[in-house]
Amino acid sequence: MGALVLVPLFGCPAPPAATSGKPAAAQTQAPPTAVADGRRAPAEAGAKAAAGTVEASWRARAVNSTFPVAGRVIALGDLHGDVRATRAALRLGGLIDGEEHWIGGATTVVQTGDQLDRGDDEPEILALLERLRGEAAAAGGAVHVLNGNHEIMNAAGDLRYVTRGGFADYVSYDDPTVPTRGAVPKEARGRMLAFRPGADIANRLADRKVIAVVGDSIFVHGGVRAKWAEYGIDHINEEASAWLRGEVERPPEALLAKDGPVWDRSFSLDTSEEACEELAQVLTRLGVARMVVGHTVQSDGISSACGGLVWRIDVGMSAHYGGAPSVLEIDGGEVRALPRSN
Repeated sequence: MGALVLVPLFGCPAPPAATSGKPAAAQTQAPPTAVADGRRAPAEAGAKAAAGTVEASWRARAVNSTFPVAGRVIALGDLHGDVRATRAALRLGGLIDGEEHWIGGATTVVQTGDQLDRGDDEPEILALLERLRGEAAAAGGAVHVLNGNHEIMNAAGDLRYVTRGGFADYVSYDDPTVPTRGAVPKEARGRMLAFRPGADIANRLADRKVIAVVGDSIFVHGGVRAKWAEYGIDHINEEASAWLRGEVERPPEALLAKDGPVWDRSFSLDTSEEACEELAQVLTRLGVARMVVGHTVQSDGISSACGGLVWRIDVGMSAHYGGAPSVLEIDGGEVRALPRSN
């Protein structure tokens, strides 16, 4: 295949010159500002009334963001298109056998988002996690897969970090009768149409949460700031699902804001005393013991801050970053990284 396709971002920040090679600095990522949904614009007449009806419909749905646990919890950070690292992490947690079937019993798994981009194995990862979700449920366990900023970016038409293989995997979704906003290179149309809100892959993403309370921990890709805790995690999850299903046109503010749940790094970098105080307030408000986040690579492995109130589990385990697989285990109030640090 020739040069990597660069996709217009429909109001999003301009893409870098290439998406292969060394990773771009995480801090340069920016939230998308518009959705490229691949749908024809509705007629003006009646559009506002229809939008109101749709909004009333999705707001009426009951959303549950809190899940009990029957045993230990294993949390995995960013996977970024590397199925080998994904399998290694699952085996490290004692979750799959040599044939990649569930052996975790009543264990609950939480993956904190960013299965997509930077690697070529995205369909394999999505299929593996979905199959394990069913196998775990049958065994009394659970698998909760969250949406991170890269899932949101793909749904919004921001394809800056897609690899050549990532475009090739979705060419079958191309439909020349479906328009896109702006000129999209042919190599990218299939992926654009597969991930647009209301389409096949986006509908699968809509079944996930952005934030989940599992046992006595809250899991999120970036972090939950005080204002978003006050706004309500059920509310955030229902708004995100409605957009991904194509029921509303614009992504909710929680998915666009730099301090929103999939973008924030306040609890992942050099956490200040003020950030720790805010975190403690958030945990108290939500009635949980700790927050578990991904999104920001911890070069020395899984780390904690604020006296154990936050655990950072993005270890850059994908081939793109070259880190070693590691997972977080929460068992009976004890929290530890696997493998243990020496």
